[in-house]
Amino acid sequence: MTNKNDELLAFVQRVSLTDFCKPFEHEVRFNGRLKSTGGRFFPKDLHLDFNEKMYVAFSEDIFRQIVQHELVHYHLYREGRGYKHGDRDFKALLSQVGGLRFAPRLQDVQSYRYHCLTCGQIYLRRRRIDLKKYRCGKCRGKLQLDITQDREGR
Repeated sequence: MTNKNDELLAFVQRVSLTDFCKPFEHEVRFNGRLKSTGGRFFPKDLHLDFNEKMYVAFSEDIFRQIVQHELVHYHLYREGRGYKHGDRDFKALLSQVGGLRFAPRLQDVQSYRYHCLTCGQIYLRRRRIDLKKYRCGKCRGKLQLDITQDREGR
C-alpha cells in the first residue's frame, strides 16, 4: 500500500505545482472506506484521502480533476479564504483550474431486483432481503428474486 500512496503523493504534488503553482506539503493516502466521494480534505491536519476505486475505474484525466477539487480545498484553507463547497472563492478557483464539482458515479454498485408474484410490483434494493420475512408493500404477496448483480461477478 505504501508504494501506491507514494505514487499518489507524487501525482498530487505534480498536479499542485502544475495547476496551482504552489507546493503540496502534507500527507495523502487512499481510503478504502470511501464509497461515493472522490476524495476528502481534512482541515485538522491538512491531509487528503482519495477513493482508490475511482483511481482504478476512471482515466487519469478524470482522477486529475478529482485531485484538483481536493487541492482547491487545501490551498484555499491554507490562504484563509473560503474553502467550503458553497463559498465563492471555492467555486471560482475550481472553475479556473477545471476541477470536477461532483465526483463521477461508480457503476459497480451491487443491486438486487425483486418482483411480487401476485401484482408484479418491482423492487430494486442494494441489500438482499429475507423473502420469508418480507412481503409486497402493495398487495402483501410473496416476493421473488429476479437478478443479482454481484461486485465480484458471482
